[in-house]
Amino acid sequence: MRIITLNANGIRAAHRKGMFDWLAEQHADVVCIQETKAQQHQLTDPAFRPQGYHCQYVDAQKPGYSGVAIYTRKPPRRIITELGVPEFDAEGRYVEAQFEGLSVVSVYLPSGSSSEARQEAKWRFLDAFTEHLQRLRRRRREYVLCGDWNIAHKPIDLKNWKANQKNSGFLPEERAWMDTLFGERGFVDAFRVVDTRPERYTWWSNRGRARENNVGWRIDYQVITPGLADKVRAASIYTGQWFSDHAPLIIDYDHTL
Repeated sequence: MRIITLNANGIRAAHRKGMFDWLAEQHADVVCIQETKAQQHQLTDPAFRPQGYHCQYVDAQKPGYSGVAIYTRKPPRRIITELGVPEFDAEGRYVEAQFEGLSVVSVYLPSGSSSEARQEAKWRFLDAFTEHLQRLRRRRREYVLCGDWNIAHKPIDLKNWKANQKNSGFLPEERAWMDTLFGERGFVDAFRVVDTRPERYTWWSNRGRARENNVGWRIDYQVITPGLADKVRAASIYTGQWFSDHAPLIIDYDHTL
């Protein structure tokens, strides 16, 4: 089972940069997209519904903002398009595809970097998401939660960690939340199961020469329930082409949908 996740930073822009041509060659079973920045009525080109996939888009009410999508080769038994929190459901941040014994989620956590108000919204999301994750752990199914979590967990996960300790995305409280996620809550960072190397980033600022110099952050994850931990076979971050300021995260699992 191959799962790909990508923050597209505008799915129409990513399409113009060749994302769907690349995707057609990847033989993914599930593709999770975040930050589509489009309403479904704007996605009339057949490319936005790749052949052979069941496609589900969840738009933000605000045009050109947020939005998530999930493409699955196997038709899901059920699709869930809301987290159950009106503030964030209006921003199009969650879609879940349920299969027999397994769910795959495309989730886009808020960024708090633009203002204090957005950081406060991020704290509210983390509180609500904590309750949601607790509910998921009580269910008799495995989960793969894919997306842009907008938090780098450890110093190994960003280039300039010392200078960023007071910045959203690497605040001590955010990192402690991730510690709890991967600690007492029992979830697993699938990428780190098979790749423990430093400087493995998924996002680079458009300012300066960040991408060229690999001054990046690892903020895109596939977060899995512990029953899948021994099923992770390979993980890669694709940087051969650039469709976004994020790179696709590709993980292969010894599991069949």
